[in-house]
This record gives sequence, structure tokens and C-alpha cells, in this order.
Amino acid sequence: MHICILTFEEFNELDSMIALGILNRIKKPNWKVSIACPTQSVTSMNGLTIQSQATLEEANQADAVLIGSGMKTRHIVEDPSIMQRIKLDPSRQLLGAQCSGTLMLAKLGLLKNIPACTDLTTTPWVKEAGVNVLNQAFYAEGNIATSGGCLASSYLAAWLIARLEGIEEAKSAIHYVAPVGEKETYVEQAIKNILCDPALRY
Repeated sequence: MHICILTFEEFNELDSMIALGILNRIKKPNWKVSIACPTQSVTSMNGLTIQSQATLEEANQADAVLIGSGMKTRHIVEDPSIMQRIKLDPSRQLLGAQCSGTLMLAKLGLLKNIPACTDLTTTPWVKEAGVNVLNQAFYAEGNIATSGGCLASSYLAAWLIARLEGIEEAKSAIHYVAPVGEKETYVEQAIKNILCDPALRY
């Protein structure tokens, strides 16, 4: 099972790194999580430089892909040298996007007739792309999920784990990272959000 987190120049550390940390709570030999970038390294909006672990082309073949956000997303979605390399397919992949990553899904034509979540700053641009923006933290329909607000990345990670490994594994991963004294409440809220996906309902 290979999960790629698309991460671009001036990325938001919270989006990519929180998802990376939670997803790696699954300790199985066939479970691999990679940061996928268009270049060998990218530098975050706050100056953190990280090395790419996978290419965009490898992400196209992954079982699941998350798209993080960043300061340059509006420019990236207008750059054909990057966008033409991204060929995602919800018929065979689970796809998730965080904040301005939702704009990328929209520009890739993957949100047709699917409402979506994003951050407040990106909302006008996602609407301009023809997508109905929801005033909530998480939404999933079919094999596509979106979230809005940096810390909602935990919901995306929980959704992926639940879809790929089951609800109990998702609960365990979120319980591990949740604040002490608030773990049960935090887990309950996360699971409540991701259960909007009919594929996860009991």
C-alpha cells in the first residue's frame, strides 16, 4: 500500500507533516507513506527544506494520494509543466486534498458535481473553479475527500486509514496523537467527521 502526499514549493508544514505523522502510525510491511514533490527538494512557507521521497509520476501510480496546501498553489495550478505531470484517477485511487490542495483537485477536473471543503482564503478561488464549497472541516464522496483548516489534516489521515485498514486502526492512530486528557473527545470528533463517507458507515 503506497500513499503519496503531494508537496510543493512554499508548502504548509502542518498539512503535509501532520498527515505524514499520523499515516505512519500504521506499522505494516506493505504500508509506505511518501512525500512526493516535483523537484528533489522543496522549501516550506516558513523556510523548512525537505527532500522528496517520490516523484509526481510515482504518485500517479500510488494507491492513495493526499494534496497538501501552500502559498504558491494558485501559481502551481497555472503551471502546465507541473500540472501535466499529475494524472490522478479516483476510479483506482483514494484522493484527498487539504485547503488550497482542493483548488488543485478542482483544476484537475476531479471535483465535478462534488462539493468540497477548503480554507477560508482559498474559498473564492475554488468557487471560481465551479465547485460548491462547504462550511465544514471535512467531506468525502466516493473516493475523494477534502478538508479545510490546517489541523483538519488529521481528518484526512484518519479517513485514509479507515478506508484502507478499518475504523479501529483510524481510532488508534488518532488516539495516539490526540492531546492528553482530550483523547476520547478528539477521537470521537474525528470519527464523526469521516463517517460522512457512506463507505465507512457501520
